[in-house]
Amino acid sequence: MSGRRLVIHPRIDGIPAPAWNALVRDNHPFLRHEFLQALEAHGCVGDGFGWRPCHIALYEGERLIGAMPLYEKDNGYGEFVFDQAWADAYRRAGLDYYPKLVSAVPYTPAAGQRLLYCPGRGEEVSPVLLQAAEALCRERGASGVHLLFPDRENLEFLVRRPLLVRHDCQFHWHNRGYRDFDDFLARLTARKRKKIRQERRRVREAGVTLRRLDGHRAGDRAWRDFGRFYRRLFEEKWGMATLNEGFFRQVAAQLPGQTLLVLADQAGECIAGALMYRSDDTLYGRHWGAVREVHALHFEACYYQGIEYCIEHGLRRFEPGAQGEHKLARGFLPTLTRSCHWLADCPFQPAIAAFVAHERDAVDDYMARMEASTPYRREHP
Repeated sequence: MSGRRLVIHPRIDGIPAPAWNALVRDNHPFLRHEFLQALEAHGCVGDGFGWRPCHIALYEGERLIGAMPLYEKDNGYGEFVFDQAWADAYRRAGLDYYPKLVSAVPYTPAAGQRLLYCPGRGEEVSPVLLQAAEALCRERGASGVHLLFPDRENLEFLVRRPLLVRHDCQFHWHNRGYRDFDDFLARLTARKRKKIRQERRRVREAGVTLRRLDGHRAGDRAWRDFGRFYRRLFEEKWGMATLNEGFFRQVAAQLPGQTLLVLADQAGECIAGALMYRSDDTLYGRHWGAVREVHALHFEACYYQGIEYCIEHGLRRFEPGAQGEHKLARGFLPTLTRSCHWLADCPFQPAIAAFVAHERDAVDDYMARMEASTPYRREHP
């Protein structure tokens, strides 16, 4: 790799946006420079939330040929891959689990590239990026490197490395070439089809109408409303909101065609909203909030509007977020997700490896049970 250099960037601003985005496959919204930069610009990552950027860039001359979105973490917040038991084992042994290094999109349990590289150069560049992360881990006294939700191409490389691979399950919707929403419903069992129609009817009977806005059409009022819904959800359930209206606005302005804001109106008032983003072939559901309770409105805004959007725009897949068995009855199928972990000088390696193997078996059993409860007619898996 002579003539090449590795640089650790404490801000993604240090990497030119066109160079970074040239490495992003499928126009993935969460990996685009604009999205990651907006997180940093609006204080959504940093010391306050325990996500300190330390992005790795590999240059060949002045050309960026590889990169790795990377954060130094001093907590497990916003990862969706839970390792509290590991941290507790370190603590009881008098060792430090934090800091650790995490390659992921903050607060976003969506699969995507964690090792970015020019087309055709993955086998050459990926080992360099991973070794750089391991070296940075040792340099900073971190306990390990964690690559959360890597995509299939990255996984093909990572599973050949001496890494721990954890399994989990999400529920995703797949477009089987449906003509419209009714065509999708026709593939479901009669009971599930009736339930969905009933839920959609209840929303209409409550006098609620839905609007779908992209970043071009969502104006100041729309973002004020959604910002209010988002804050209220955190105030009621989870404490401090990590994202903010400035972040939502900036991403919408810079990625307008990849932003989908669904707003719900009732009696002249906007009462709820769901925010989604899209790549070239996938819709990602991310955030929801409401100021008024309406039966089944969450399902309508977060799931059914997204399914309709995917059908209308020819998207192949809809990932509505982590967990949630209730999604199964609404056409979302169990889907395996994975994360890869390298622990530096870990005294518990055999015990953690046994934990990971047991977890994989448990996830496999869970997915088998979920698959047996498919909402689809047997002739239409």
